[in-house]
Amino acid sequence: MKPKDGKSSTAPSRPLESIDVQKEQNYTLDIVVVRCIFAGALTLAAYIIEPFNLSGYTTVPLGLGCALAIIYFEHRLKRATLKRLIGAAIGSLMAIVGATLISLILRTTEFDKNSISFINIFILFLMTYVGLVVGANKGDYLNLSALGGIFGGERPIKKIYKILDTSVIIDGRIADICETGFLDGILVIPHFVLRELQQVADSADALKRNRGRRGLDILQKIQKMAGITVQFVENDYPAVREVDMKLIELAMEFEAKIVTNDFNLNKVAQLRGVEVLNINELANALKPVYLPGESMKVFILKEGKEFNQGIAYLDDGTMVVVDNARKMIGKTVDSSVTSVLQTTAGKMIFGKYEERQRGDAGTHGSHGREERPERTGPDRPAHTEVSQ
Repeated sequence: MKPKDGKSSTAPSRPLESIDVQKEQNYTLDIVVVRCIFAGALTLAAYIIEPFNLSGYTTVPLGLGCALAIIYFEHRLKRATLKRLIGAAIGSLMAIVGATLISLILRTTEFDKNSISFINIFILFLMTYVGLVVGANKGDYLNLSALGGIFGGERPIKKIYKILDTSVIIDGRIADICETGFLDGILVIPHFVLRELQQVADSADALKRNRGRRGLDILQKIQKMAGITVQFVENDYPAVREVDMKLIELAMEFEAKIVTNDFNLNKVAQLRGVEVLNINELANALKPVYLPGESMKVFILKEGKEFNQGIAYLDDGTMVVVDNARKMIGKTVDSSVTSVLQTTAGKMIFGKYEERQRGDAGTHGSHGREERPERTGPDRPAHTEVSQ
């Protein structure tokens, strides 16, 4: 039996890591190959041309350093929006024009040639840098749709991320919510959450092991749903030890919401300014509303703490405390709602069982028994006395 358990615990994890991860790995590999070719070509060009009176292998660090600087700039540039790129380009061009005009003025000064060359280079770098940074920061204020053409249909597209934590995956209700279509955007599964699920699935405790496997099955079920996008991210924060704090850091980085049913994580995330979608709060909001005076049929399951109380439960797990129902344990009775108490743990309904049916049955029985003397007629006063 143990080898079978071991196989079932690792089998669900294989499709989880292969979906969407393979495509990302292929793209990353292509980018690395292109960058290596670029760095090698630039280094070789520096070795052949020998700039700045350098010769031999002394040109290799120059070419390699320039290639690494360009690759780093390209890596940072990928995160910029179109508006910021256009703003940075406009700012750089204006700065270059300004630097050129200043250099023309400097030629009329009495500085020596070397000093003027240095000042020109310094102003060129200064103006270009300032124009690039300022233009990129102010680029968000550009209204590209007013230009028409290829920019007419541009709309700011913002991806909506929702991060699932371990507790809500093991709970399983998230799969039912996804099936209804109430969750939009991209469901993000951090690798440290997936790692925690696998550790629970490999636990020596049978209960924890079953919960971990259930969480992996739930993830696999969500991935197969049409219209649901699941994305695995490798972002990790080595300086942060607790998984809950890692979730908060990831949510702040992605500007995402955390989907959980953990009460403590809910409070801490709200203190850090991170929005939280609590499954338990959603379940409480969807429970049927009972007002005082309404009647409900409940099954008395056990005895209550107070005298002559009975305890019943609704289908959604809501506890119903019924007065005068201690003798009706194991039976279905009609209870009249007296009050409803809403707590952080859930909702409690208080009701009262009235023996109206039993009283009505006894009254009908007494009338039936006394109607017989009325038909025979020997004891009419007795009938009058009983009816009173």
